[in-house]
Amino acid sequence: MENENEKPRIDALTIALEGINAADPEKAVKQWISLEGDTLLLKDGHAINVAGNVYVVGAGKASGGMALGLESVLGEKIKEGVVSVPEEIVDRYKLKRIKLVGATHPKASDKSVNAGRLVLETISNLKPEDLVVALFSGGGSALLEYPVQGVSIEEISDISLKLMRRGADIFELNTVRKHLSMIKGGWLARHAQPARLVALMISDVIGDRMDTIASGPTVPDPTTFKDARDILVKYRLWEEVPESIKDHIERGLKGEVPETPKPGDPLFSKVKNVIIASNMISLEAMARKAGELGYNPLILTSMLEGEAREVGRVIVSLIKEVKRSGIPVKPPAVLLLGGETTVTVRGNGIGGRNQEMALSIAIGIRGLKGVAVACIGSDGRDGPTDAAGAVVDGNTYELALRQGLKPEDFLTNNDSYNFFKALGGHVKTGYTGTNVNDFVIAVINQVD
Repeated sequence: MENENEKPRIDALTIALEGINAADPEKAVKQWISLEGDTLLLKDGHAINVAGNVYVVGAGKASGGMALGLESVLGEKIKEGVVSVPEEIVDRYKLKRIKLVGATHPKASDKSVNAGRLVLETISNLKPEDLVVALFSGGGSALLEYPVQGVSIEEISDISLKLMRRGADIFELNTVRKHLSMIKGGWLARHAQPARLVALMISDVIGDRMDTIASGPTVPDPTTFKDARDILVKYRLWEEVPESIKDHIERGLKGEVPETPKPGDPLFSKVKNVIIASNMISLEAMARKAGELGYNPLILTSMLEGEAREVGRVIVSLIKEVKRSGIPVKPPAVLLLGGETTVTVRGNGIGGRNQEMALSIAIGIRGLKGVAVACIGSDGRDGPTDAAGAVVDGNTYELALRQGLKPEDFLTNNDSYNFFKALGGHVKTGYTGTNVNDFVIAVINQVD
C-alpha cells in the first residue's frame, strides 16, 4: 500500500467508528434522559413528574442496549419491564429490573406473539400517575406482535412476505400489518392509557418517519382499512389472502372493528415520541470527527437509495469533481452519505450492498492518489456475511490485478465478499448492537 493512501484509509475507518459510536443505544439513552429527584428530564427540555410507577416495554435490535441505559438512569424507579430482542442476543445484556425476551427476526413467530402478550400484560391496568417508557428500534416489527382476533402470526408473516416479493415498500407493508395488529400503528399507546408514555426510538428508517419505526406502536397512524385493502388489491393479493384477514379488513371497512388511533386523537396528548439516534445524528458526529482530523467535511444526504453499484458510480463522480475543481468542497475533504442501497442479484456470488458499492467505487477511483472510501452497515452486518462492509482506495484495483483478480468479474457475479476476502479490505466490527442504516465515508486529499 502506498503511503498517500494509507492515512486516508485509516481516517475513513476512524470516522466510520465515530458514526457507530454516536448510535450506541446505551449512550444515546443516557444522553437523552436524566433523573432529578422525581422529575424525568429529556434533552429537548421536556420534563415529566415521576410520581407513580415506571413500566418499561419495547422491541428491536438495539433495544437491549437501550434498556441497559435506561436502567442506569432510572434504577429502582422501574417497577417492571419487558423488552423483546433477537433471541440470539438475549443473554448479551445483564439487566436487573427489565426482563429481556427472545423473539425472531426478520420473520415474526409465536415467540414474537409471546413477547407481545407479555408487553400488553405489563401495561394493563395502569394509573394516571404511572409512566410507561417504550424503547423501539429497527427489527421491532418482527420482534413484537399480537395479531387481531382470528388472525394467526403465520398468516401475517405469509402476507408480509408476499407483499415484499411483489415490490411493496415499507410504508405499504406497514399499512397492512398495522391493521392486523393490536400493538402496531398506535395501539400500544391506546393500551397504556391512562398512564403517560415516553417512547425513545432509534431510527433505521430513511427519512426518520416515526410511524414506520417498528411499525409505530406509540405513534398516530394516518392510514386506514381502505388503504390496507387497496394495497392488497394493487399487488393482486386480495383474492389470495386468507379469509380471516379479508374478513377483518372488511369488518374494518364497515366500522365493525375500530380503526388504528389517528392523528388528533386525545390519547396522544399524554404521549411523547422522540428519536434519540439516527443516520443523520451519526453523520453529524462523523462530520465533527472529520473536522478534528483536519478535513473539510460535507454531509451530502442521509437518504441514500438506489442500486448499490450505480450509487457507487455516482459517488466516484463526486470524488473526481472534488479533486478536479474543489466543488462542492475543497480538499482535504470528507464526503459523508447515509441511507440504504439495494442489490439486484444476478450472479451466484456472496456479498452485501456495502461491499458491492465499495467494489464499484474501487473500479471507478482506479489510480487516484490520496483517496479512500469506506462503505459500512452500522449494525455490523452487510448482507448474509460476517463483514460490516469494506474500505477501498485508488490502489485497490491495481493490487487486485497483481493478485490475479479482475474486479469487474466479481462485480458482475455479485461476489464482492470473496473479492475482499482474497484481496483484503473487509471492515469487520462484529455485531454493534445498533442499526441506523449505512454509512459512506469518502476521504479526498489533493495529491500532486
